[in-house]
Amino acid sequence: MTPQRIAPQALYQEVAERLRQRIFAHELPPGRPIDELRLAAEYGISRTPLREALKVLAAEGLVTLIPRRGAFVSQISGEELDAIFDVLAVLEGHAARRAAERLDEASARQLRQLHERLEEAARAGAIDAFFEANQAFHAEVLRLAANPFLSATIQDLRQKIRLSRHHSLYDEGRLEHSLQEHRELLAALLGGEAAAAERYMRAHLRSGREAIAHVQHDAVANPFS
Repeated sequence: MTPQRIAPQALYQEVAERLRQRIFAHELPPGRPIDELRLAAEYGISRTPLREALKVLAAEGLVTLIPRRGAFVSQISGEELDAIFDVLAVLEGHAARRAAERLDEASARQLRQLHERLEEAARAGAIDAFFEANQAFHAEVLRLAANPFLSATIQDLRQKIRLSRHHSLYDEGRLEHSLQEHRELLAALLGGEAAAAERYMRAHLRSGREAIAHVQHDAVANPFS
């Protein structure tokens, strides 16, 4: 058998990853315009791969592209966050209920494995790894709910708050609280307790919104910390 070559990572993907890390690290804060000329010069590239990278980040909800104005790090108001979390609590709660009702042995094993990634990331204090494991866990719950319209709506809303949710993990104690919430949710899912799974998922979303509010309040109160 002829070995297949592994294609090198496209330049725009590398650029997207660098910008993604800078956004998550708040080197590029919410609302900041992205200076394409400066970044292209800094990275020693043309604007073409940079613009492709920005399209990737826009699809992830991290960047907003405005015609004739350029690219900006995504920013969302408190009122918009309240509205989105209100809807997400209902929809993801329903998804958790359906998942608990439909859970089989293979799916239960997958949920346990995903939860173990959360446990490992929390023990290491690895916020990025915890965030990605959390994304995967919620995606698996959506898959188990087996409703493509429900899934598409939830995924669209989660993209809009992706950056805010990542920053919320820096709220003191949030990593531990989120992990405990996942433990309770997992137990309900594995036990086939549909009503409890819905209740725990809704509470988890409300807690996440509160953590975002704490982080935003601290950022305003201590702008130079």
